[in-house]
Formats: sequence, structure tokens, C-alpha cells
Amino acid sequence: MSALVLAVLLSLVSAVAYAAAAIVQERVAASAPSSAYAPVRRPAWWGSVTLNGLGATLHVAALACGPLTLVQPLGALTIVFALPMSAVFIHRGAGAAAWRGAVMASAGLAGLLALTKGSDASAVAMGPRLILAASGFAAVAALFMASRAPHRAAIRSVLLATAAGAAFALASVFTKSVAEDWHSGLPLVELPILLATAGFAASGLLLSQASYRGAGLAAPLATVTVVNPVVAAAIGLTLFGESFRYGSAGTAIALAFGVVAAGGLILLTAERPAGARRGNPVLASGPAPGAAGRRGDDRDQTSTPPALR
Repeated sequence: MSALVLAVLLSLVSAVAYAAAAIVQERVAASAPSSAYAPVRRPAWWGSVTLNGLGATLHVAALACGPLTLVQPLGALTIVFALPMSAVFIHRGAGAAAWRGAVMASAGLAGLLALTKGSDASAVAMGPRLILAASGFAAVAALFMASRAPHRAAIRSVLLATAAGAAFALASVFTKSVAEDWHSGLPLVELPILLATAGFAASGLLLSQASYRGAGLAAPLATVTVVNPVVAAAIGLTLFGESFRYGSAGTAIALAFGVVAAGGLILLTAERPAGARRGNPVLASGPAPGAAGRRGDDRDQTSTPPALR
């Protein structure tokens, strides 16, 4: 088996693991208390953490076997895999808008990443990296604080998912940077960056868990899936000296792909959770129709299979 084929297979299995983790996280979030960002007493939550770790390990292995421009776009298949998997395993369907949004977001993301050229992350000095880490934590914190203001679950979810995607992106950027310098024999110098990487990874996990509460699966997962590599690409373009292929023409095409990905996110954000759709006795769950409105809150609750309780 060639290294290229192995990279593709590892990327596909990684996307499946991430999709499964997202489904479990969403089910746990639907039944956990509204303040539980890390329901550590729930075995299912630890299962999602394990699946996320498996996905990350396979993704790193895929990058070791194949080029970044091949492996990263395949990661966008997470949202495409998650929709049919949720329909099969938890009997939750997705509307036509969700499917169109998932395809648009994945296609736009794949196009963006396919046009991005790589560079050596070790060329960046420690000072700019520390500034990036501090700025990143500030941005993630600002998005988290902004998410506490909206009353609409969809808006709150997208803000939290955006923060999670940015945190995961920064963790990936610093992981790449540390990996490059580790071969140069500078592990002690990288200790602050290692701590920042761990902080971003943990923040991303907790924020993504919170983003699923009351908003279903499609919109939060698509937001994380798109924001993560887009933020990483933006950092690469501005800090690591990366650029788009084919000069000005490639940049214009990349911007068009970005518009496509944004359109897909808008469709997914507008899609109501399956449990909130009227006239669907199989998928509807949680309070009776109109109960949320009587409370003045649209934070939908969904039932949880016994296996995840």
C-alpha cells in the first residue's frame, strides 16, 4: 500500500471518529445541565473525548504519510459523515437545507485548503508565537463572553462553535510549530508553547461540547469544521509566510470558495434541530410544542437514548 493511499484511508477513518465524537457530544449536551461544560461524571462524555483523541491521532498519522493539501480537505468530510451517522445510530434525520449546507461548506473548505501552499513553521521566532498565543486566548475568551448574551440557541451555538474552531486551529498551528523545532533539539524553549497548545486543545473540547446544547448537530459541527482550518490558513498566510497557489488568480478562486463555505454555514445555522420540527412524532422530543415559548426561551431540549444516560 502506497503512502498516499494510506494517508487517504487514515484521513477517512479520522473523519469518522470525529463525526462519532460530535454525535455523542451533542447527545450528552442535550441531557446535561445547562451549566455543565464538562460533564465528567458522564461515561458517554469520556467516550467522546476518546473518539476525539483517536481522530486527532489518525489525523497526525495521515499528515505524516501524505501532503497537507490532501489530508486537510478530507477532514471536511466530518460533517458529511456525521449527518447519515446520526440518522442511522440515533434516528435523527436532517433536512434538505442541512444537506445542502454541509456539501457547500465541505466543498468551499476543500477548495480553500487545496489552493493553500505550505511553508516551514519553524521560521517564526518565539516572540511572535507568544503574541499569537495571547491574542488567541483573548479572541476565544471574547467569543465565549459574547455567546452568553444572545437568547437564541442557534446564535449562541455558532459563537461557541466559532470559539472552539479557533481554539482547535491554534492548537494545530502550535503543534506543527513545536514538531518542527523538536527535531532541532529545543524542547525546553518550547515549554510555553506546549502549555498554550494544551490550553487551546482543552478549551476547544469544552467549547464544542457547549455549542451542541439546544442547537442540534449540523450547525455547530459545520462551524467548527470550517472555522478550524480557515483560521489555521489565515495564520499561515499572515505569520508563516504561506500563500495561495497560482498567484492572483488562485487568491480570487480561494475567496470564491470562502463565499461558498460561508453560504453553507448560513444554511446550516438556519436549519432547526430535528427534535424541534413540528409534525414529526418520531424525531420530536423534549418539552411539548410551545413549552419553550411559554418560558420565553428557545433552548430546545432533546431526549437521550438510554445508552447515553
